[in-house]
Amino acid sequence: MNTPPLPVVLPLFMAALLAALEQLRSRRRVLDVLSLLTALAVVVFDLLLLERSLAATLVYWFGDWSLMRGFPVGIAFVIDPAAALLALLASLLTVAALLFSWHHFHAVRTYYHTLMLLFLASLQGFALTGDLFNMFVFFELMGVAAYALTGYKIEESGPLEGGLNFAVMNSLGGLMVLLGIGLLYAKTGGLNLAWIGAALHGKPVTAPVGVAFMLLSVGFLVKGAVFPFHFWLPDAHSVAPTPASVLFSGIMVQLGLYAVARIYWVVFSDVLAQAPVQSAFLGIGIVTLLAGGAMACLQRHLKRLLAYSTVSHSGLILAGFALHERQALEGTLLYIFGHGLIKGGLFIATGILVYHFRSVDEKQLHGKCRRLKITGVLFLLAGLALAGLPPFGTWAGKGIIEESARGLGYGWLVPFFALGSVLTGGAVLRAGGGIFFGLGHLDPFSSSAPASGEEGAEAEKSRGPTPVIMILPMALLLLSSLGVGLLPQGQQVAALAAARFVDRDGYRHVVLAGERRMTPPLSRVARPGLGGGLIAAAGAVALATLFLAPGPLHGRATKRIKSIVRGPVVLLRRVHSGYIGDYVVWFTVGTAALTLLALLSW
Repeated sequence: MNTPPLPVVLPLFMAALLAALEQLRSRRRVLDVLSLLTALAVVVFDLLLLERSLAATLVYWFGDWSLMRGFPVGIAFVIDPAAALLALLASLLTVAALLFSWHHFHAVRTYYHTLMLLFLASLQGFALTGDLFNMFVFFELMGVAAYALTGYKIEESGPLEGGLNFAVMNSLGGLMVLLGIGLLYAKTGGLNLAWIGAALHGKPVTAPVGVAFMLLSVGFLVKGAVFPFHFWLPDAHSVAPTPASVLFSGIMVQLGLYAVARIYWVVFSDVLAQAPVQSAFLGIGIVTLLAGGAMACLQRHLKRLLAYSTVSHSGLILAGFALHERQALEGTLLYIFGHGLIKGGLFIATGILVYHFRSVDEKQLHGKCRRLKITGVLFLLAGLALAGLPPFGTWAGKGIIEESARGLGYGWLVPFFALGSVLTGGAVLRAGGGIFFGLGHLDPFSSSAPASGEEGAEAEKSRGPTPVIMILPMALLLLSSLGVGLLPQGQQVAALAAARFVDRDGYRHVVLAGERRMTPPLSRVARPGLGGGLIAAAGAVALATLFLAPGPLHGRATKRIKSIVRGPVVLLRRVHSGYIGDYVVWFTVGTAALTLLALLSW
């Protein structure tokens, strides 16, 4: 059986079938069951692909159109362990999202299941393809499904505005990708990643090649939501239905960053000078990490808080890729997996709040959710995991990245990583402590803007206990993230995936010559230390305590501290104005700056 195309073909076929079944009168459970079974089947296919890719990278040519006199005339899926891991994360999160939506929606509207399966197919294709134009096609398909899911509650203004901002910014990103593809095609005459890399190898670097890389990077960095291309993300993630937000923050953003890393290593890593790329991406990563963390602390709308924490973690992931080293890549892959599972669990928790209270406003819900003890405990646990508490996957991934940074002479990055973890973890713990346990006082620094009223139509309000089928996916996701960090096998797979990922010659040989290099057996890997994770988690608890507990941030001291931080806070809020025109200006500034850097450097 040819397994490689099945993770894409099956959900596409089932999406078409489910669209036809929308005409049935009693269709709800039929669509639930079929979509869930489809996602589970994709999980099985992804596990098979991961197992087979550990032995050797898989290359599948559609229609048997492979090589003609050494030139790739067809479209190929190139599946190494890194690609298979990300595809597996996408399918696992889709299963969790569909399981949660089983009882979540008061009334599932037209084409919800179809859109979810289309989104799953595009995520799978984007992760597995070895063709640049094919990557763009799946990028656009992903966008179309995501825009429709964001604006799913079409009768409300918030989702429409969020969907519009999402579509405008990502369409601009798609345009940049298309321009970059055009430049590379004009230079090499091919679209296969391995072919383009081999065609550019050994030739003098020209400005169009450097500009092509920057255009491709800008396009995918928009999807990756890094500064200054991230403004669309909080608008979209905060208004999308909860199951869609699970996928948006859990895997879609990370795939944008994965695309930048994949294209750099296969095509440009032996063509372009490393230093300018590394400096630019490390700088962008750190700014994104801090800006996202600070904005998370200023939110009272839980989904916006989680969305900004995703922005912050995108900065860390980009910095991990930017270190350009195998061990750092190993940690980054592990971090993507651990973070995606945790973030999916946190968004499901917000869906449970919507189910019970039709609100995700931290101040409105303060102390009102004490009866949701299991959800509250899991929420706080997820907040600690987000901060990097051992032995969750975030701890293992961040610890490995930090060790790599120290070894490369970038030890100054470690405090920034820790600060980002403290800010995002502390914001989640503050919200959880107040909402689920009524701790402390209302946060004196969060936004005063109203943050409720848009969630009522998503779910039926209930005063009964939370259905098990809503809590179960949250618990399973957190347990999975725990397993990723706890089990050494997870780190071993990530180490092998990273080693194969950085082997550009091996990638090109297996695609263009069919030569499979022997893969060394998985060896024991050094585990990261516990100290960094424990310190970051303790810092997050301290920050949450500072917000909630009576003391330094309350009474007269509040005014004094507010006067000190007022300037940076006002600046951050002005930058994040919510106007699409401002977003386009920032996009233009960022694109011009990176393109200018490309022209000056090469």
